[in-house]
Amino acid sequence: MNNESLAQTALIFLGAAIVMVPLVRKLGLSSVIGFILGGIIIGPFGFKLTGSDSDDIMHATEFGVVMLLFLVGLEIEPKKFWIIRKKILGMGFSQMIFTIAILFPIFYFAGWRTDQALVAAICFAMSSSAIVLQTLKEKNTLHTDVGEASFSILLFQDMAVIPLLALLPVIAKTSKDTENQQLIQLLPDWLQPFSIVIGIIALIFLSRYTFVPFLRYVSRSGMNELLTATSLFLVIGVSELMNAVGLSAALGAFIAGVMLATSEFRHELESQLDPFKGVLLAVFFVSVGSTINFFVIMQDPMFIFTVTAVVLLVKFGVLFGVGKFFKLKMNQNFLVALGLSQVGEFAFVLINYSSDLYIVDPKLKAQLMAITAISMCITPILLIINEKFIEPHTNKAIQSPEELETPEIKHKIIIVGFGHFGSTVGRLLRVNGIGATILDNDAERVNLLRSNGFKVYFGDASKPGILRSAGAETADLLILCLDNPEKNKAILNYSREHFPQLQIFVRAKNRLDAYDFINNGVDHIYRETLGTAVNMAVDILQATGMRAYAARRLGKRFTMIDIAMTKKLAKEQVKDKVSFTMSQYLSREAELLAEDTNSFDETKWNEYDEDPN
Repeated sequence: MNNESLAQTALIFLGAAIVMVPLVRKLGLSSVIGFILGGIIIGPFGFKLTGSDSDDIMHATEFGVVMLLFLVGLEIEPKKFWIIRKKILGMGFSQMIFTIAILFPIFYFAGWRTDQALVAAICFAMSSSAIVLQTLKEKNTLHTDVGEASFSILLFQDMAVIPLLALLPVIAKTSKDTENQQLIQLLPDWLQPFSIVIGIIALIFLSRYTFVPFLRYVSRSGMNELLTATSLFLVIGVSELMNAVGLSAALGAFIAGVMLATSEFRHELESQLDPFKGVLLAVFFVSVGSTINFFVIMQDPMFIFTVTAVVLLVKFGVLFGVGKFFKLKMNQNFLVALGLSQVGEFAFVLINYSSDLYIVDPKLKAQLMAITAISMCITPILLIINEKFIEPHTNKAIQSPEELETPEIKHKIIIVGFGHFGSTVGRLLRVNGIGATILDNDAERVNLLRSNGFKVYFGDASKPGILRSAGAETADLLILCLDNPEKNKAILNYSREHFPQLQIFVRAKNRLDAYDFINNGVDHIYRETLGTAVNMAVDILQATGMRAYAARRLGKRFTMIDIAMTKKLAKEQVKDKVSFTMSQYLSREAELLAEDTNSFDETKWNEYDEDPN
């Protein structure tokens, strides 16, 4: 393995994920368990397929955590972020302080050196953003009270990484090598503590005045591939910028995501980056499994598993107490406490840095890394235990129908296409107080509409993932108003397959498009020319001297007959497998004109009135 390339090592990691995840999913287990088991199998204790490049893979795939936090940021607008600020500071700060305050004396009285006990307590106070957020997404609970509480604690921990990294040299009574100095260390001593504030202000400025105009510029090219590249460029750029100034790349990515959450590119960015995030997170979890050194564990299993148990119990107790103070319901409290009781990926960073500063020796470093990885492996099992055994009892004990946890309210209507047709639909809904998530892939139109107060997002709904990002899984109505019939058909087929609960309303340019939609089982079809043409004819009838009421009644009757005849001809098209040419289309139009004349006989009208199909 030593001579193998990084690409070969990555291939092995991906192969382990592909093989193991379907197996564990068949058993009803979390995909995280499959990834970690795959890592153990290919690791030093298994088939020994990982080599010297595995550490490089680990560092590279930590970028998956960065992408995950960027995408989470995209889902939280600044207003929502401000609303949960008390939970971030209250729950997050309390959890960190109490966990460190309890673990430190335990380690100290167990015979550890003071600096080692303090560093271990700090490292073990961290929880895994990757595991927790991924699990919440899989269970669709990210926008519930549980998700909000978990996210608040995790976000505070990510913010705390920076001052903790600055604290480690103080504990070690040494300083970092000047040749590896980061930009933050070039600041005056009095300014360094404000580095987080400076970094956040810089990111807010960049997001508002640079990122969004840049995305608008790129979107005008009409090339989806270029927008994908731009999305990756932004996330990688933010990460490198934050690393350069000595701040957390994950925190920077989250803040950038929050600032872009109010832009029209929110759903498009989420759709573009989600596949990359999934792959990187998968390999990250595999790499966690491959780093578990079972030889270190076998040398002193009592020590390893005792410390792991102590850490899990202390963190569970602290988290449960914090949740109780912030009035989480019993079932929610158990889920948060068990879900965040593990040690997180940032502990790897802190442990490695502590080793560089000679706070922990190589043996203790290996033991701390093993404890961290084992706790990560145990967490999915704890969540299964909670789901199977604890949650049913807590639900029965305390929940009534009125108290059931409900997700954050989302728009139940999605409008795709907000041109002349779609905007008319959207305006009528808006003036009646009905909210809708609106998607359009014309950047200039989106920008103009947003400047006039419409909540419109940039995104091509014909691409897989965009509708999911817009909330199609929980929506009730999908309104397709695109000018392109083929795109409407593609979105219709995708929605039918992946979101069967959606009731679909679709725009058709003409009768031929209507035939296709009818034969696809769509009941709500609106030909863009039918209503306008009939209204014009009604006005002409009035101009010839007909009474207004009679003209409107005839217009309504004509519309109903036309819809009925369209359904009838659509069935004949399928039966006869007709492929229309222009001459055939004109012939059908002539048939309809003749049919219209007969239909206005009262006896014929009664037939259609009783059975319009």
